[in-house]
Amino acid sequence: MLKDVTLGQYFPGDTPIHRLDPRAKILALAGYIVALFVADGFSGYGIMLLLLAVASATAKIKPKTLLSGLKPLLFILIFTGVLNLFYGTGEPLVKLWVFSITASGIKSAIFMVMRIMILVCGTFLLTYTTSPLSLTDGLERLLSPLKKIRVPVHELSMMMSIALRFIPTLIEETDRIMSAQRARGASFDTGKLKERAAALLPLLVPLFISAFRRAEELATAMECRCYHGGEGRTRMKKLSFKRSDFFAIALMLAIVALVFFSRELPF
Repeated sequence: MLKDVTLGQYFPGDTPIHRLDPRAKILALAGYIVALFVADGFSGYGIMLLLLAVASATAKIKPKTLLSGLKPLLFILIFTGVLNLFYGTGEPLVKLWVFSITASGIKSAIFMVMRIMILVCGTFLLTYTTSPLSLTDGLERLLSPLKKIRVPVHELSMMMSIALRFIPTLIEETDRIMSAQRARGASFDTGKLKERAAALLPLLVPLFISAFRRAEELATAMECRCYHGGEGRTRMKKLSFKRSDFFAIALMLAIVALVFFSRELPF
């Protein structure tokens, strides 16, 4: 299960999406999220699915890679779908005690699960095609106007970059500790809930110790390199918008408008 967590991983490539400016990709993702929450009906969600498929094919990211990242969210997807089944209105199709399942409830459950899946896959696509350093620079440039009201933009961006960078590292460390504990006879998948929770204690303690040790080593390394924040800091690669970046943003705005007008369709 841990190996299926792909958030924070970056797959290097030379596709049109990889070459986009990180600021354009962040703005496009914001428009993607807006369009997804505006979508209402099979036509709107069909447009979003088609957009995700085209973007994934353009970035040369296999659908299997995107879907594998949803495995850790399987419980949340099932729970959300089941919960929305009972919030419909109209003539009940099935009645269970005080709960009733209606056609609108089934439709709501399907759309809610689709919304979560498309949202997560779109976010994964951003991290797959953008390195953490580029993502940090893009976010910092987009939030730079907030510096005028003394918001620590650089520090916030650096924290996000470090968090994304260390997600795969901590997952690998967790898998290594679990393998070592299993070799000593520990079991994380059997027994009652209380026993499983107790079995996690020998896993969490060394994981927290390892995380704090890595954080201390990183802080020492940054201090040895005379890191003092964003003031006066230069960048090896300067960000600049190209025609393809403006085209990507314009295309996303057009899709948002298309999804908005699709709400008027009867399906």
